[in-house]
Amino acid sequence: MTDTPRVAVIGLDCGTPQLLFRDFEAETPNIHALMQRGMWGDLASITPPITVPAWACAMTGKTPGQLGIYGFRNRKDTSYDGLSIATSDAIREPAVWDALGSRGLRSLLIGVPPSYPPPKAFPGWRVGCFLTPPSAKSWAFPAELETEIVGELGEDNDYIFDIADFRRAGYDIVLEQVFQMTERRFRVGRKLAAEKPWDFFMLCEIAPDRLHHVFWQHWDPRHPLYEAGNKYETTFQDYYRFLDVEVGKLLEVLPEDAITIVMSDHGARPMMGGFCFNDWLAREGYLALAAQPSHVMPIKDVAIDWSQTVAWGDGGYYGRLFLNVRGREPEGIVEPSRYEEVRDELTARLEAAPGPNGTPLGTTVLKPQDVYPEVRGVAPDLIVYFGDLAWRSVGSVGNRSIYTYENDTGPDGANHDRAGVWAMAGLPGQATGEVTGLNLVDVGPSILSLYGIDAPEGVVGRSFL
Repeated sequence: MTDTPRVAVIGLDCGTPQLLFRDFEAETPNIHALMQRGMWGDLASITPPITVPAWACAMTGKTPGQLGIYGFRNRKDTSYDGLSIATSDAIREPAVWDALGSRGLRSLLIGVPPSYPPPKAFPGWRVGCFLTPPSAKSWAFPAELETEIVGELGEDNDYIFDIADFRRAGYDIVLEQVFQMTERRFRVGRKLAAEKPWDFFMLCEIAPDRLHHVFWQHWDPRHPLYEAGNKYETTFQDYYRFLDVEVGKLLEVLPEDAITIVMSDHGARPMMGGFCFNDWLAREGYLALAAQPSHVMPIKDVAIDWSQTVAWGDGGYYGRLFLNVRGREPEGIVEPSRYEEVRDELTARLEAAPGPNGTPLGTTVLKPQDVYPEVRGVAPDLIVYFGDLAWRSVGSVGNRSIYTYENDTGPDGANHDRAGVWAMAGLPGQATGEVTGLNLVDVGPSILSLYGIDAPEGVVGRSFL
């Protein structure tokens, strides 16, 4: 190995221990060969286990509270105007590549969330992630990198950042694009990894996440919508076999002395149903509607009587509950002196809320101040895991029941889960075999330690190497 190591990270968004480490061992010989040469284990994700903050936390070593990013969408202020998407501009803490760049080391990033819009300056090369809109005029740094990628793929093969409207696009369309997106991302990855003089390389593939959300119910007999013998029953096996081949081809072009990591930001589990968060809040007297909707509507389109509203919620893989606090929200009614009392009351009621069979759903409710060492930005007042992440938070209003087996944003068979994956090989003298206690926020400090660099001040993650 040279004095300065070369570290390569292959990120598989939503990579799940049960699938990669156990169920699909036969389909993933390249990944398992890497595991056998090094260390591997479950990688505990952040709270909440959501793609955009998760990758950012991994690469900064900081928590969502420190970043002020609590999901794909976040409150930009204390108005009622809804949530805004967390882009690369929202991450203001230094990441691995910043620490490396300050020492003259160059990074090559492909698809690492959040990486749109592209930076005005970067110590190396950077290609946009799934947040990049198809209409984006600029999506890489430096700009000429875009020409290289287009030239590699050819005029008839666009670089695919993500699958448009993947929940509603149709199974066959999504399946075709899952394979196309993966093939093109890894083809570009091989080209750039072989040609650019990088010190740190990282490629993230979003396709496993899209596959899990769209097709989980077709593969897993535990899922309430599973039907034996369906057309898509072997889709998972087919994709993981294909993905492993692509991983293997990328490994072939990496330097022989590279320290190689395969990891994910979170895992997945079958989605048992949806809990209609705002309909429940309205039924329980916490959310006051100015008019009852005639059909299912997003909460942003519903007339709300804020002068009588205590709390409202947001949908997604987890629930975010916001209190209408006097002096904070424009028409707040919850007195600051009663803030903790109301939070505790809602926590108790949500955790006791029954499922369709009448027994408690097993919901977990968290206060950000209890989870994070710092809470920045406009955090949810409560973080809610319905059914401990077995059930999705449905944010729309006007549903016929508190429970649904259809996602209000389109068909979705999986929810996010707490554990992702980690496998690393190539470091002389490293631990081998299965290891425990790995945490996502420790990834960035661990990578920096491979270069002999201490984590920046304020980082809560610690190297586990």
